[in-house]
Amino acid sequence: MTSVAVLGTGIMGAAMARNLCHAPGIDVTAWNRTRARAEPLAAEGARIAATPAEAVSGADVVLTMLYDGDAVLDTMRQAAPSLAPGAVWLQSTTAGVELLPALAELAAVHGLLFVDAPVLGTRAPAEKGLLTILAAGPEAARTALEPVLAAVGQRTMWISDDGTTGAATRLKLVCNSWVLTLTQGTAEALALAKGLGVEPESFLSAVAGGPLDCGYLHAKSEAILTDDYTPSFSVTTAAKDARLIVEAAESHGVRLDVAAAGAERFRRAEEQGHGDKDMAATYFASFKTSPSGTSSPSGD
Repeated sequence: MTSVAVLGTGIMGAAMARNLCHAPGIDVTAWNRTRARAEPLAAEGARIAATPAEAVSGADVVLTMLYDGDAVLDTMRQAAPSLAPGAVWLQSTTAGVELLPALAELAAVHGLLFVDAPVLGTRAPAEKGLLTILAAGPEAARTALEPVLAAVGQRTMWISDDGTTGAATRLKLVCNSWVLTLTQGTAEALALAKGLGVEPESFLSAVAGGPLDCGYLHAKSEAILTDDYTPSFSVTTAAKDARLIVEAAESHGVRLDVAAAGAERFRRAEEQGHGDKDMAATYFASFKTSPSGTSSPSGD
């Protein structure tokens, strides 16, 4: 048996923990800051821990899937002393590059094998075990991780044998910059269509099947046109990732005008009260909201 502790059971962490529970040869303990969000996993076979330290006691692998780097650092400071030296830390939170040295140092102090392993995918692929894992870490960690990675993902890209360099995290930020750009572009195109009185279906038909078409356009368009913002990736989380992307770019002398504008759109949508909705709700950032709750183009 491989003992896995999952720290963080939000949209992604819960789905990953559930797949781990269903995988043969894996024993799962889960913890979440708000315990009620972890409790449903008990029905799947997971033990629910009251503290991070309790969750990781005896674990071969600890998987962190939390909101941001600060949450990871705080949680693992509580947990690490209860981990045995040589345990594998699979760090899958999108934490950005700034806090990576602190995470790597914490792992080194406690003798943990640190694997930088952010994932590509949102709720649906996470629930189906179809994530792509971008991984960087030592060869010594990979045997223990094989059943874990097979349970949560369809593909693992090993970027480097050193997780402390941030190679996987940097690739994740590049990939996320593209995802967020597609989301913002879809939202703005549909907002413009509304403002100009163009049927959105006409826009989608005009680009269908050509080089401008893509699956993500249709997925986010459907969310907007059906007013179904069930989160697969929330506005709040997208806003956080957008900030990390812009900050990472600036620290390396790169100016990202589109990403910076996108970060502001997510911030505005969050401020409007859409933070818990799917990131397609960045659509609302193009409109002013009246006291009655109806929307009109922001230029009106």
